[in-house]
Amino acid sequence: MTELVIQAQTLSRDFADVKAVQGLDLAVEKGCIYGFLGPNGSGKTTAIRMLTGLLRPSAGEVRVLGLKLPQAADELRLRIGYMTQKFSLYDDLTVKENLRFIASVYALSPRAQKARIDELLDLYHLEAQQQRLAGRLSGGQRQRLSLCAAVMHKPQLLFLDEPTSAVDPQNRRDFWEQLFDLSAQGTSILVSTHYMDEAERCHRLAILEYGIKRADGTPEELMRNLGAQVVEIASSDPRRLKQRLLGLPQVVSAAQLGSRLRVLVDAAISDPVAYLSHQSALAADDALTVVRPSLEDVFVVSTGARSQ
Repeated sequence: MTELVIQAQTLSRDFADVKAVQGLDLAVEKGCIYGFLGPNGSGKTTAIRMLTGLLRPSAGEVRVLGLKLPQAADELRLRIGYMTQKFSLYDDLTVKENLRFIASVYALSPRAQKARIDELLDLYHLEAQQQRLAGRLSGGQRQRLSLCAAVMHKPQLLFLDEPTSAVDPQNRRDFWEQLFDLSAQGTSILVSTHYMDEAERCHRLAILEYGIKRADGTPEELMRNLGAQVVEIASSDPRRLKQRLLGLPQVVSAAQLGSRLRVLVDAAISDPVAYLSHQSALAADDALTVVRPSLEDVFVVSTGARSQ
């Protein structure tokens, strides 16, 4: 039987008249990298704060690592790591001083503290920066320092709230390699993101919009069960063509990619190329090709967003 590290039923949170999270059901397996994909305001941070015991739900039930929340929140904090979206360590302390402080919070003995800090400085390539003030680190270095702090006590479950929002693509790629290493060692991870390429790296993910879970599954399952077919059109006038196609009832979305259009056609149309080819909007030399769906296509269909 699969072991679940997170179980939530109809989890909800209201702030006055704002429904930040609505009826969220979750089942996250041990060892999984599970993603929350959604734009700002979709409820990702609110959901994470409830799952870490920092925020009391308005309704619903949640168990994390077998502990019922919010009743067992204090016990849970010793078994999880949490990396916030905003850098939350001390700018006026050095890298090593910050790590010593975090180690003391988790009551590591002096010997264990030294060994763990040395291990993390080496693992996350911060040895050369250990005497530098945290406020003077680059975005990528601050990100790695935050991850060091979050895994100081070797948590069973790691929560990461948009951890790569302020770093460059190379640092994002390196960071994900570090997450895969942690996952391979048995750490379960829940990570929120608004980057499609990062979401595709997750073992499973939920697409959130206005606090509602619109889709849930592996990236492959979500793309396979898209509910639309994707056609790319090479056109000499993609702007004009896009506006004409968006007026068709069976066209879910049309987005321009350079001189090409990426068009999502409702799955009820068995031959989307034939359907689009018969539209007067197309020129004689426009070339149509059915292509593989992307996670961005899944997001568009799941949230009902039409590209304008």
